[in-house]
Amino acid sequence: MALTLAGLLLLLVFLYLMMGMKVVRQGYQYTIERFGKFTGTAQPGLTFIVPVFDRIGRKVNMMEQVLDIPGQEIITKDNAMVAVDGVVFFQVLHAAKAAYEVSDLYVAIMQLATTNLRTVMGSMDLDELLSKRDEINARLLAVVDQATEAWGVKITRVELKDIRPPADIVNAMTRQMKAEREKRATILESEAARQNGINRAEGLKQAQILEAEGRKEAAFRDAEARERSAQAEATATKLVSDAIEGGSTQAINYFIAQKYVEAIGKFATSPNAKTILFPVEATQLMGTLGGIGELAKSALGDMSATPAPPAPTRPRGPFAEPAQ
Repeated sequence: MALTLAGLLLLLVFLYLMMGMKVVRQGYQYTIERFGKFTGTAQPGLTFIVPVFDRIGRKVNMMEQVLDIPGQEIITKDNAMVAVDGVVFFQVLHAAKAAYEVSDLYVAIMQLATTNLRTVMGSMDLDELLSKRDEINARLLAVVDQATEAWGVKITRVELKDIRPPADIVNAMTRQMKAEREKRATILESEAARQNGINRAEGLKQAQILEAEGRKEAAFRDAEARERSAQAEATATKLVSDAIEGGSTQAINYFIAQKYVEAIGKFATSPNAKTILFPVEATQLMGTLGGIGELAKSALGDMSATPAPPAPTRPRGPFAEPAQ
């Protein structure tokens, strides 16, 4: 009988101990209540409580969670109706506050985010609403996070998923964007035409400058050539004049023969001349050439007496006199 009572007592003790052991999953914290009053928080792992006296109150999720904000129709500052929806990322930092400071944490966060979303977006124009999403997210995050601090909750991020303006406003914005792009295209085309005209004018200017420089250089070269030719002519004339002044008849013959040869050369190069008839006086040219030779000898200092060249034989022609 005593053995049976001892076994029954051991069984009761084992059941009592099993009732007091609780396993808390990773990522959660359990609140412990004694007669309905919060006494502590059970961390992840094996936890022992006093059966009958203590019990598990709330199982609080300590991981970061995502809460969808349902679609809302908001009137902007310029009286445009837009539909907006978003998401809120939050994490419970204090399990007891999240369990006992607010009745329903998820509903409270959703309502808080919705009302502040209407307040923030209702104070902005439609253009600001569409172009300043980051600013809206930052303002919502600051407001909601400050309000939920007393609940032991940290709002990590608030994001707007979609902003849907009315169809007529979308069409007007599309036309505005198209007109703006056409305006920019027209401006770019005019700028390109202007730059093209400037480039062509610059090129024409440079070409004219180079052409003028070429003409200037050519004129300078021609003038220099004419100057040198005139100097040479003047030098030759002075030499002939000095020779004539010295009593040399060969100088006169040289000067006349030079002009005579030049005149005959012009006859020969004439495109209309097919046949050239030399007059009888052409025989005098030979004598003049002989005088040129004498002049050259005098210039070289050859003072030796030389026999006079024989008289040239007069060529026979249709007007020549018969030999005596």
